[in-house]
Amino acid sequence: MSLSVILMLLFTAVTGDDTASLTVRHGHDVTLPCGNVIKDQQKCDSTSWLFSRDSGSTAVELVTLGNINKNEKAKAKRLNVAEDCSLVIKSVTREDVGRYTCRQFRSGEQVSEARVLLNVINNTSDDAFRFYCSVFRYGDCAHTVQWYYKGDETDISQHQQLICTATVSFKSLHVVQKSNFNELLFCKVTDNKSGQTLLCNAFSKSSCEKTGTSGSTSAGGKEKTEDETLKKPGWIRFIIVSVGLAVLIIIFVTISVWVRTKENKTQTDHNAVS
Repeated sequence: MSLSVILMLLFTAVTGDDTASLTVRHGHDVTLPCGNVIKDQQKCDSTSWLFSRDSGSTAVELVTLGNINKNEKAKAKRLNVAEDCSLVIKSVTREDVGRYTCRQFRSGEQVSEARVLLNVINNTSDDAFRFYCSVFRYGDCAHTVQWYYKGDETDISQHQQLICTATVSFKSLHVVQKSNFNELLFCKVTDNKSGQTLLCNAFSKSSCEKTGTSGSTSAGGKEKTEDETLKKPGWIRFIIVSVGLAVLIIIFVTISVWVRTKENKTQTDHNAVS
């Protein structure tokens, strides 16, 4: 039993946190999945949803056994529980950023929970020439944010990447007044945890387009050709888990052989004394 407990702890350390991560544009709807739903529920009467704005805040219960908490007036009207017990949030704002926890209950006792981090993309401009794209998130930044300009890169006077924010400035008002300018500027956001990459038009309020993660696009429109397949979080986790499991198997076999050898030696010594 001791060996089993040790192996379980080691396995948890290897596989890491299983918290999901979703990124959505400001003003759009999002559906947060509950990854551990109990089957045969009646209107999700075994499901509760909790929300934490940051690691230091107290969790607030948004949904209690399938019923939306009306006391949370700021959110209640924008919340809905789907048939599969996912949590639907309409017209997402910066205030919705945080950690959502889906808990499952059976006979009044909690039996499991699943967590989802919700991140929100927002782009703004403080003058006619400078544009910002930011990802508001729970905890440390786990995103790569870049501006992608499809026009002539000589139009750009400066671009900069900060923590979860990218800025781009253009040389003159003439550039931004081009008839097709609103079709040229995009913000590219990559969620380094989930591997999801979104391309968001700076001016359109439509949903961001999902793209591949094989390259990195700069504000100047240059595409890196380096193959980043093995850099995807999914591949990294797969490699780490595979290596970790191999190490655990070796440890288990080694300990088992050692225990068996010790038992045989003890038995031999006992027989010799007898």
